[in-house]
Amino acid sequence: MQLELSRVVHGTSRLGVLRGVGNKAGEYSLDTPGCLLYTHLGTVPHLTQDTLHTLKHLPCVSQVTLAEHQEVLEEVKDGFRKFAGLHDTILYLSLHDPAAAYPTGYTTNKTVSVWGSGGRIELTVAKFMALLKTVQPDWYQSIADGETWESNTSRKRVRKSVDRTLAHLDKCLLEHQTTPELEGMEVFGVVEGRVRSAKETAKRPVVGFCLDGLQTGSMDQGLRTELISAVNRELPEHKPRLLQGVGRPDEVLACVEAGVDLFEGFFPFQVTERGCALYFNYNIYPDPEVTGTAPTMQPNGEVNPEDQIEMTTFEINLKDKRFQDDFAPLVEGCGCYCCQNHQRAYIHHLLVTNELLAGVLLMIHNTAHYQGFFKALRDALANDNLDGTLSNRDHTVTTGC
Repeated sequence: MQLELSRVVHGTSRLGVLRGVGNKAGEYSLDTPGCLLYTHLGTVPHLTQDTLHTLKHLPCVSQVTLAEHQEVLEEVKDGFRKFAGLHDTILYLSLHDPAAAYPTGYTTNKTVSVWGSGGRIELTVAKFMALLKTVQPDWYQSIADGETWESNTSRKRVRKSVDRTLAHLDKCLLEHQTTPELEGMEVFGVVEGRVRSAKETAKRPVVGFCLDGLQTGSMDQGLRTELISAVNRELPEHKPRLLQGVGRPDEVLACVEAGVDLFEGFFPFQVTERGCALYFNYNIYPDPEVTGTAPTMQPNGEVNPEDQIEMTTFEINLKDKRFQDDFAPLVEGCGCYCCQNHQRAYIHHLLVTNELLAGVLLMIHNTAHYQGFFKALRDALANDNLDGTLSNRDHTVTTGC
């Protein structure tokens, strides 16, 4: 795997192509900055494979989570790709589901805990590496003590996290290099959000880096950007940097500016689960006379207070009564199946009647909109217009489908 950079803007924002990303070298490539395809239990939530592949610009890498599949995978003989019918994609295996919260306080010097539908699963390095033989991913992140993202974490706890993560990585690499069944798989080393972690991980023979401990909600965006910039200065330029736990468009833009290449693609799923549709402008040429801008639409009416806390200004809540007689598409000009064939009032009706089709149509739109945002972001970098995109963030990343 090799990251070929075609442009670096202001010394940090990176435009490139990640080549040789799967076992079939040269067959797949991934444009950066970009995001992975989020899956739950081996599929993009709400969508069948046929429905998914009606969408354009899908990434070639799907993220699967170890905790979801640990029990059944112990019995699988031919790998998770065949088991789940994921034939035309590259598999990246992560420890945790980025769309779900998980408890902290369950790691030790020898084990890391992950959380699935059956509860807590305690992993040693030996057990983790044994599971890799059954999953057979193309990439995987090494196991790590990633429980330092909470704001009240002490310096002593952070140091322990870095030390444990490096020790786990060394054991994973040793096992990897001596296990024929793991040949062809690529290892991403986990950087626990600190400069020392970055310096030490960069010395190991990994193909890329997972930046951990910087999740949304863990810290102010300004501090996150400073940490990412400091960490990335210690990492080799030709290896990709994957940031865990960040998906909001404004935060994505700030992190790209700090040198991040890849993101987990869970944000459209979270928006869908709230009964919301992504609705923000991402045109790299923000001329309001040409493109217009999306009006600020805050939830009101009979909205659950918890939804108001979780919602972002990049989405509209289709459960709101205001949409029951709104016969416009979700986003005017969007080319997705939902916007081309259905109206806001219909999606509202499906949501209030608890029809499963609501999730299908929203996930189609949200996935298409989010992928369109990343494509526009790459276009902005290619045209040296990222400053214009970043400066138009009053609630907005100035864009449109």
